[in-house]
Amino acid sequence: MPNHSPILLPVVALVAWSLLMWIWMYATRLPAIRAAGLELDSTAPQGTQMQQLPARVRWKADNYNHLMEQPTLFYAIALVLALVGQSDGLNLILTWVYVVTRVIHSLFQALVNRIEIRFVIFVLSSMALFALTVRAIMALT
Repeated sequence: MPNHSPILLPVVALVAWSLLMWIWMYATRLPAIRAAGLELDSTAPQGTQMQQLPARVRWKADNYNHLMEQPTLFYAIALVLALVGQSDGLNLILTWVYVVTRVIHSLFQALVNRIEIRFVIFVLSSMALFALTVRAIMALT
């Protein structure tokens, strides 16, 4: 019998996925910078030089940035649920739904990037996050 909260595995899985996206971002970005012959300039306004790279390269960086945004709320709620002993059953399912939809969102953004489809995937993940938040509120009141 594990001595930890089961909800921690999806938390670690999303962190691992974010790190894989970081690797993918640089594995595409660095060769693209070399191919474009960009001289990196620390005085250039943020993002202007990266805008010169092909869209397919920028999509990976955009997704990595997205993984540093809303998922921070997921981490907080999942940890709250773990701390109050509410990390199994529906809460565990919802955390995995969140993680899986974020991975699908990442793959879709990095490879195809059709915004209207990405938005639907994002809404699905957000619904899981909303449900987890409501369940955390209920557990604490």
